[in-house]
Amino acid sequence: MGKKRKHSEVEVPAVKKDETAPERPKRTLLGWKEKPENQQESTGFRNKEKVLVTCSRRINYRYRHLMLNLVSVLPHCKKDNKVESKATKGATLNELVELKSCSSCLFFECRKHKDLYLWMSKCPNGPSVKFLVNAVHTMEELKLTGNHLKGSRPLLTFSSNFDKDPHWKLLKGMITQIFGTPKEHRKSKPYHDHVFVFSIVDDHIWFRNYQISCPHTGADKIDRGGLEKMTLIEVGPRFCLNPIKIFGGSFGGPTLYENPFYVSPNQIRSLEKRQKAGKYAKKVKAKTRRKMHEMTNPLETDEFADMWKE
Repeated sequence: MGKKRKHSEVEVPAVKKDETAPERPKRTLLGWKEKPENQQESTGFRNKEKVLVTCSRRINYRYRHLMLNLVSVLPHCKKDNKVESKATKGATLNELVELKSCSSCLFFECRKHKDLYLWMSKCPNGPSVKFLVNAVHTMEELKLTGNHLKGSRPLLTFSSNFDKDPHWKLLKGMITQIFGTPKEHRKSKPYHDHVFVFSIVDDHIWFRNYQISCPHTGADKIDRGGLEKMTLIEVGPRFCLNPIKIFGGSFGGPTLYENPFYVSPNQIRSLEKRQKAGKYAKKVKAKTRRKMHEMTNPLETDEFADMWKE
């Protein structure tokens, strides 16, 4: 019986497995979102603005509450410990901003437990602005009925006065970068339900925060014509910014603009004291004039003064 022919053994090439892990899908508020194959990554600009919010030591409780209100309204900010307000505070704050991986800073500086100054700076190269804060009203004081969702992105509106002078244009750009929440920030919600209003009146910047209220039924859908009936409800806080100086650097540097109409609170208090001192001086002069008048014009003796003494 003949032997069987041996079949030629053919080596099958081994398929190399891809050892790299598959790319993790993007996470959204509604779950994991798979990336389509045809979509290419966008190489455009992405806003990574982060703001450091801090204050000086010995700050008043009302001003501290105002700072906390702003922290609750700005989801892209980071809060830090108090900083000593000395001549070297600029270098300290720039170092803190770099350690916290931020690009801007809001520093509340309180002096004499009365006056509040706000430093608004772009770190580390500037520019920076120094404001005097007036007409402070916190959310706890106002107790308004407005209530927007925490973390939602605000709409920024500016009055037409911001486009008149170059220093107002610079302030508008800085406010837009600092108060505008970046898109797709991890702590923000992907919709708008409140408005930040910045208006210039008497060379002061007035800040207001309003909730956007739309009438709707029990469902989440807005009624027909509901957008026309949209109303604004104030939430708070309220404050007024009086610009003092604009510097070319961060917390210092060459002066780009100086407000010619600015009067410091110390000068206002000294004028009030002088007015009160003037009132006292008038009273003293009136007393001396009365005495001189009585001495020059003595009363005549009365004939019947001693009539009933007997």
